[in-house]
Amino acid sequence: MNNKYITVTQLTRYIKYQFEQDPNLNEIFLKGEISNFKAHSRGHYYFTIKDENSRINAIMFKTNVNKLKFIPTEGMKVLVTGQVRVYEATGAYQIYVNEMIEDGIGNLYVAYEQLKKKLQDEGLFDEHHKQKIPRIPNTVGIITAPTGAAIKDILSTIKRRWPLAKTILFPSLVQGEDAKENIVKQINVAQEYPIDVLIIGRGGGSIEDLWPFNEEIVARAIYECAIPIISAVGHEIDFTISDFVADLRAPTPTAAAELAVPNKNDVITYLNQLKIRSNQVMKKQLTSAKHDLEQLMKRSIWQNPLLLYEAKEQQFDYLLDRLAKSITILLERYQNKFTTITSHALFKNPKRFILENNTNRYLQIIAKLEVLNPLLTLKRGYTIIKREEEVITTSKMLKKQDKIDIVLNDGTVKAEIL
Repeated sequence: MNNKYITVTQLTRYIKYQFEQDPNLNEIFLKGEISNFKAHSRGHYYFTIKDENSRINAIMFKTNVNKLKFIPTEGMKVLVTGQVRVYEATGAYQIYVNEMIEDGIGNLYVAYEQLKKKLQDEGLFDEHHKQKIPRIPNTVGIITAPTGAAIKDILSTIKRRWPLAKTILFPSLVQGEDAKENIVKQINVAQEYPIDVLIIGRGGGSIEDLWPFNEEIVARAIYECAIPIISAVGHEIDFTISDFVADLRAPTPTAAAELAVPNKNDVITYLNQLKIRSNQVMKKQLTSAKHDLEQLMKRSIWQNPLLLYEAKEQQFDYLLDRLAKSITILLERYQNKFTTITSHALFKNPKRFILENNTNRYLQIIAKLEVLNPLLTLKRGYTIIKREEEVITTSKMLKKQDKIDIVLNDGTVKAEIL
């Protein structure tokens, strides 16, 4: 009786087998809205696809995630392709997504808009980062396919407009999976040459054809390039990420060549205009100088040049008179000083002046010596006490039995201390 019962695993495997055998579930095209989106650390995407009434779990493995040109977000409406399978561990069915695009917009366009916003937020499109395109370049570099209408149009336009410019072609893939790396490589190679301006581009095509110029590595290579770059991708209505990053955008490859070099006829016209303007300026300056000369010639000094000489002669006479008068005044001043000095008594009898000075000096010295003469002190009643020629100035210097000499005004008395 128990033989008719099966395990949960057996049931799940049977249902899984039925799903796998159903051709309608092996390649299913499903549309809906993303919910509960989660990007796993291993690179897989887990999410739910739902509509107004139902939902289904979905998983997209890393190998398929790497093919995406955009990042899925919560609430995004998508179109997915995959297989519906049963996950044995839970017994739940889910869709394994192989491809996914945004519903109504397209995969590439979503990737384009996302990268455009990312680079714009980083400032790669800002005008103050853009280099100025030289007005008259010596050498023009070109990165494009070596064959096709684009390179022919660029070369013929440069030759027609400015044949003096040299051109260097850096042949590159401009379409396909390997084109982005090839374009970046040629940008780096071009910077090793003495190039004044670099044209990067190709002719028109679908968004898939132009996609290498929407790749992030190409955009960053253009941004970091030291050479001014003109982007010329597709036709006038086509805009790529490279157009926004480049220093200048041209609507077509032919237009890029026109922007890269001047028109020789315009340059010739400009030079002729400069010639005319230079002649006009020189003529105006000559006319002005001639007028100034005529005005100078009309001055009286040129009619009678002796007037200039006579004026100088008069000024010289005036200065000469002032000099003579100044010399006379100085001589009189010094003469008066000399008379005053020579009238002094010293000059009349110098010996007497010297004698009087010496006599006065002698008397002053005698007076000082008399003040210091100890004999005069003795006359006034003072005495001098000596012990063996040592003058005693205080009683503490004496002791009993010391023999002393008392010097008086009229002689010396010997004594002994008791």
